[in-house]
Amino acid sequence: MTQGHLRGPSFDLSGKVALVTGGNRGIGRAIALGFANAGAAVAILARDPDRNAGVEAELEQIGQPTHADILDVTDRAALALAIASVERALGPIDILVNNAGNADVSGGVLHQSQEGWDNALATHLTATFLLAKAAASSMQQRGRGKIINLASMYSIFGAAALPSYAAAKGAVVQLTKSIAIELAPHGIQVNAIAPGWIATEKTQVARRDPDWSDFNAMLMARTPAGRWGEPEECAGAAVFLASPAADFVTGITLPVDGGYSVF
Repeated sequence: MTQGHLRGPSFDLSGKVALVTGGNRGIGRAIALGFANAGAAVAILARDPDRNAGVEAELEQIGQPTHADILDVTDRAALALAIASVERALGPIDILVNNAGNADVSGGVLHQSQEGWDNALATHLTATFLLAKAAASSMQQRGRGKIINLASMYSIFGAAALPSYAAAKGAVVQLTKSIAIELAPHGIQVNAIAPGWIATEKTQVARRDPDWSDFNAMLMARTPAGRWGEPEECAGAAVFLASPAADFVTGITLPVDGGYSVF
């Protein structure tokens, strides 16, 4: 343990370079802004150029170096190139957040298309693997780094209507544990965050549409906190896991769910 650690935990990310995929909305945007407020230079990679520009402007207002680029994480050939582009713009990546995702509400395995299945695994699992591999190759040379993967409550629970999403998110947890074991000797910590029901654009229907009122009531009754989470509450967990305060934390999946997974 170093003298710095003896003085207490530090959540300061000054001098660090962070990359957040899917960083132009929802949880990804909140994490990107949280990192910048903690002192990091932040790159966001996502598909919508207009949304990218909007978040890049927010990051610039905070005063940290920033970079935004277009990336579809299912384009395997583009992933290593994207990592290289970020490192040219901001420097070696210290923190990688694999956040980009989608959900194919197929209605169950009997209705699940092969295309939807393949896309879910490519988006959530394969991209996480390939980006982690590319970032870790650079991190191990410097003997430090943080990789944070976005899991889900459906990494733990079954999801009859979203079998491809649940399967991919379950696999993300096992991939996180496996990479954590491998990379720990290189000073790299690998963890996951499992958000519960978070108030984002994607969950707006469940929160506001009267036709979903029974479903919403069920969720709130099932959540001890009795409310929807905010994206910024996932950002707090990400800042912790990315910081020196979590240097001895690796291989975990941290729920940010208001107690949903306790039941």
